[in-house]
Amino acid sequence: MTERSSLVVGPDRRGLCLLVEGDSARRIDPAAPPPGAERLDASGATLEAGRINAHTHIYSGLAGLGMPAPEPPPETFVQILQRVWWRLDRALDEASLRASARLYVAEALLAGTTTLLDHHESPGLIEGSLDVLAAACDELGIRALLCYGATERNGGRAEAQRGLAECGRFLARDPGPRLTGAVALHASFTVSDDTIREAAALCEDRGAIMHVHVAEDGAHRADALDAQARGYDGPLERLLALGALPPGSIVAHGLDLSAEQVARIDEAGAWIVQNPRSNRGNAVGYPRALAHGRRVALGTDGYPARMEDEVAALLELSAAHGDDPAAVARRIEAGHELAAERFGGSFGLPGPEGSVHADLRVRGADGELRHVLVAGRLVVRDGRLTGGDLEEIRTDARRQADALWARMKAL
Repeated sequence: MTERSSLVVGPDRRGLCLLVEGDSARRIDPAAPPPGAERLDASGATLEAGRINAHTHIYSGLAGLGMPAPEPPPETFVQILQRVWWRLDRALDEASLRASARLYVAEALLAGTTTLLDHHESPGLIEGSLDVLAAACDELGIRALLCYGATERNGGRAEAQRGLAECGRFLARDPGPRLTGAVALHASFTVSDDTIREAAALCEDRGAIMHVHVAEDGAHRADALDAQARGYDGPLERLLALGALPPGSIVAHGLDLSAEQVARIDEAGAWIVQNPRSNRGNAVGYPRALAHGRRVALGTDGYPARMEDEVAALLELSAAHGDDPAAVARRIEAGHELAAERFGGSFGLPGPEGSVHADLRVRGADGELRHVLVAGRLVVRDGRLTGGDLEEIRTDARRQADALWARMKAL
């Protein structure tokens, strides 16, 4: 049984003890637990808030299982997209997407990450693709924001309209307490003004936010040059002019944004998500101007959702580029505020009074993960998934990966 009405977690090595009731957690005196409540051992361990991955791509979950290197090797960021990620997303079918989602979510939970803000694309499987992701999230118990990144890069305006329709369809369903939706565009350089206007209208109609890549190619400024060729000062200005960044929206990357542009995103009530490992891997630069924004969170951009690895990369890169240490420290914890905006309530550890969502993890003195709860559901117990068989998930992932690489090679 993984859903409980009353669970005492702790006390941990610091004496922190929480009572989980439904989706809420609050502090209690460890010497006076409520009668009849089950206790989850945290002795010698540390009780922590679950991690938030503020921008990722669940569809990349199979990439670590032998994805073939691109030929010829890409020399620019756009070539990386064309020869790797855009080929991968075109090759996805329902079985491989399901396997990717289950593996990505399982490994996220086993790393203590309890919330994923996802940005999805599978041009060969648009309709119903968000339901495939939602099913994997429901099965294993993670909290997630899901959306489809509309684009015109394969099938023109009709493709973009199908992507927006998938966002609208998912937003119209009742996804349950752990799931929510958004409207998404891949990046402005892959869509027309008409598509951006339609995305903005869908946001307004559904009261939804936008999730979009902006200024990811800091080295060659592909996004900026495209926007300027269309008569705008840049991709940010284009989205703002067309009404496509309602408050709460998520702007991923922002590599070549200026301090003034970062301030405009703050003023719009939107978020920027930095993705250090991905940016380093793609050799696109470091976004120093993000130090001028207070609404900046941390994501992995499809890299595994081990947020400690992302934090380590951020600390290394920020020191090398002379980033503001205070801004970097805020960035590491800002995901809880972003999650609160999207799901309501509060995230983190509760103070002496009040409660938070019961998205928690318990780590042993050796750093190993013992337990994870999401919305009060015990999803990892004693280091093992409760909602799925990890070996079965990995076996299915390896089988689907081999078929996926074969389809990629044929594209």
